[in-house]
Amino acid sequence: MKRVACKPMVGFCLIGSLFVGGLVGTTATAQHRTELPQVKPEAVGFSSERLRNLDLLMRRLVDEKEFAGIVTIAARHGKVFQSQAYGLRDIASQAPMQKDSIFRLYSMTKPVTGVAMMILYEEGKWSPGDPISKYIPEFANLKVLKGYDEQGKMLLEDPVHPPTLRELMTHTAGFGLGFGNSAQDKLYQDENGHNRIMEAPSLEEMIHRLAKLPLLYQPGTRWVYGVSMDIQGYLVEKLSGKPFPQFLKERIFDPLGMSDTDFYVPKEKWGRFASCYRRTDQGELVSTPNVIPSFQFDREPPLASGGGGLVSTAGDYLKFAQMLLNGGELGGVRILGPKTVDLMREDHLAQPLTMTETLGGSALGMRWGYDVSVITDPALMGCPCGKDTYWWGGAAGTWFWIDPANDLVFVGMVQRLGNILAPDPLALSQATLYQALVDPKK
Repeated sequence: MKRVACKPMVGFCLIGSLFVGGLVGTTATAQHRTELPQVKPEAVGFSSERLRNLDLLMRRLVDEKEFAGIVTIAARHGKVFQSQAYGLRDIASQAPMQKDSIFRLYSMTKPVTGVAMMILYEEGKWSPGDPISKYIPEFANLKVLKGYDEQGKMLLEDPVHPPTLRELMTHTAGFGLGFGNSAQDKLYQDENGHNRIMEAPSLEEMIHRLAKLPLLYQPGTRWVYGVSMDIQGYLVEKLSGKPFPQFLKERIFDPLGMSDTDFYVPKEKWGRFASCYRRTDQGELVSTPNVIPSFQFDREPPLASGGGGLVSTAGDYLKFAQMLLNGGELGGVRILGPKTVDLMREDHLAQPLTMTETLGGSALGMRWGYDVSVITDPALMGCPCGKDTYWWGGAAGTWFWIDPANDLVFVGMVQRLGNILAPDPLALSQATLYQALVDPKK
């Protein structure tokens, strides 16, 4: 989610045994094919000694009560060289964090939804220039919010052009999020301040509610973080003829062996579900409700959110990210073609659009692909990663990045809502990981 109100990125990493012992969860046959081998850091150009900086950082973040617990995992050349759990899964019971602990992904759901859309793109089910209303007729007569009159009544106008699927995939179609306090956010809220879009009883009802609201700006004129990926979840259902969760399971999770990834945590796995916290002004971590009250994660949700509804483990998500780094394939299982992955991670923001209006200076050096952020200028962003690294994060602190230039994937998981960018685990983990890459050509 976004850096304002529902922030993206974040998570952290601590690496006890600097090379890996026991990785990613396993169950089905597909998982045996998609398990990544484990090696010592030196085998892929990293220094075990210098990786201690990453380990010390993660332990310090837990010791200073920035986070209750952390899980990190990293792979280079398709081989896991770092994997560790730190701190506690639950403070009240003092249950330790485990490598297979399950986390709320929140906005790290978005790239998964993007892959689902790209699968259907490869099947010829949609094209980027198509109007959204071609597949969602309820959006055929959307108006645009022009402003308000002296009495506070909305002034509406027709869109210069119908919002397209390219704009939907890039947060430029005109939809907002509804979690802030602006007049535009309040359009998405009921009289009690609840988000009536995201708390709709179904994806279909979400669409009906959105169809009654105006777009917040003319399509293609701004980058505004919003519910576009939730709309994509509905599109996946319409284009595939299958419920969104079923499509993800059949076309992504099962083939990749992501056995712990779903829209809820089954009863038999509940003991692995990490508790979520916020940090008080006094520096204490206290249990906190979910971002959206209807997201309880102990049962199948009424609305399967393509923007923020999934739960997963660090190991499962590593498989997903490694598949993208490999050009759409993992362990002989192909999800997408290489050129489709290239298309997904390219900069699709029309000039002179930027992300800084919404995310501020933290977005310098970043652009947007299809459901992922792309680091087009690492120096401007202050990142030691390679050009065109792509990434995103979640409101409770999960984060990942894929660095094609260095053939590297990193996944970090924490569960803390609120001001999770102080400290910023994305930036800290990148600094401490890349300084240990002493032989980049290896």
